[in-house]
Amino acid sequence: MHLPDYKEARTRDHRDYQRISYEVDSAVQNKYKGKTFFIKTYGCQMNEHDSENIEAFLSYLGFSKVDNYLKADLVWLNTCSIRENAHNKAFGMLGRLKHLKNEKKDLLIGLSGCMAQEVSVVETIMRDYPFVNFVVGTHNLHQLPSIIDKAIVENQQQIEVFSREGDLIEGLPVVRANSYKAYVNIIYGCDKFCTYCIVPYTRGRERSRAKEDILKEIDELIQDGYKEVTLLGQNVNAYGKDLYENYHLGDLLEEIALKNIPRIRFMTSHPWDFNDRMIEVIAKYPNIMPSVHLPVQSGSSRILKLMGRRYTRESYLELFHKIKDTIPGVSISTDIIVGFPGETEEDFQETLSLVHECQYDNAFTFIFSTREGTPACKLPDNVSLEEKEERLHRLNEVVNTYFLENNKKLEGQVLKVMVEGVSDKKDMYYGYSETNKLINFSSSQEVKPGDIIDVLITSAKTWSLDGKVE
Repeated sequence: MHLPDYKEARTRDHRDYQRISYEVDSAVQNKYKGKTFFIKTYGCQMNEHDSENIEAFLSYLGFSKVDNYLKADLVWLNTCSIRENAHNKAFGMLGRLKHLKNEKKDLLIGLSGCMAQEVSVVETIMRDYPFVNFVVGTHNLHQLPSIIDKAIVENQQQIEVFSREGDLIEGLPVVRANSYKAYVNIIYGCDKFCTYCIVPYTRGRERSRAKEDILKEIDELIQDGYKEVTLLGQNVNAYGKDLYENYHLGDLLEEIALKNIPRIRFMTSHPWDFNDRMIEVIAKYPNIMPSVHLPVQSGSSRILKLMGRRYTRESYLELFHKIKDTIPGVSISTDIIVGFPGETEEDFQETLSLVHECQYDNAFTFIFSTREGTPACKLPDNVSLEEKEERLHRLNEVVNTYFLENNKKLEGQVLKVMVEGVSDKKDMYYGYSETNKLINFSSSQEVKPGDIIDVLITSAKTWSLDGKVE
């Protein structure tokens, strides 16, 4: 048994890590053939990609996937810890599974993801959720098949959570969610230690994959007919800083762009590492999508300093306008936290004024959520929940206004859309534009997921666009 330890998780040193090729354990292949599994994924795209690996591991063990957890022999929760709401959802699901396990004594329950790396979560599971069969951390996910097998054979709860990241494991099996777009991890972990964020503790230090391994994976995806790749990292634009002297995300983007895959995306960026080389490359290559997620978190330099964000309001705006002025037609989205400890009305007004200046295409807005073990949870907080909720409401009114205004500018234009499937709207399809706008459209001709087609935009809504194929 290995339990999480925040002190160990915070340690950053210059230990060398190795690239190790994953080796399957043939002793467990198809050992549980005939059993079924269900995966519930919470959180970010990296968690979604981890679930693609988990599905591959479970399939190797012989489990087959079902879409209803009530019909599963094994239920796996791949969790997120970025905000309290994600915690509550996962624990709520565990509560439902507790009742289900009273009826199905042989039901297996597993938990992985960032919550598994939290000390308080594991302590809670051991104390209040003894029916959970296995807990696996983010650093040793590759051990999942043997951990499951051991839990079943020994009929004993297995908690295996490494607090220090280990070697980079290449060649993990994966079951892709679809056949035309794919996630590709390029860097793991984060070294920024923003005062409110648990991610550096749950995902470890920044470790870049070798460019040769990434480019090989891209080549294989292209050979398999994939049309879009999204490069992933907790701080994706720090890629290469830990591994190379003069090769970073801009250089990697250029190499991938030259392979002529139709669409390249990346996320999530930290403004601190977003440099001129990246901007230049994105502007140069039409297959690098002109869509940038640039989290600001607050418009107040005082609050940004308390958050440990390493930039000021002024430097963020300088970067924002440089991106806008250099990359044709770029859309920029952001994250904003309201109610950070000590935030005054004046600080909040600075956030509103920054939003008015930036006029974002999209924004993910949140009330500050305390994460145990982070410095921000120790800061004095004299802002009431009612005031935080009122500020969030005012913020959302402003950002929603600009979402609609920006979408209105696209009416009458023809946009290239990658088809995702049939829309919830009757007789319509849906897909995403190059700037990541959701498009619902009608078509008299047959289209299928993965097609990239021209769509005439006929009307705009706050969070989507309507169009037609002529």
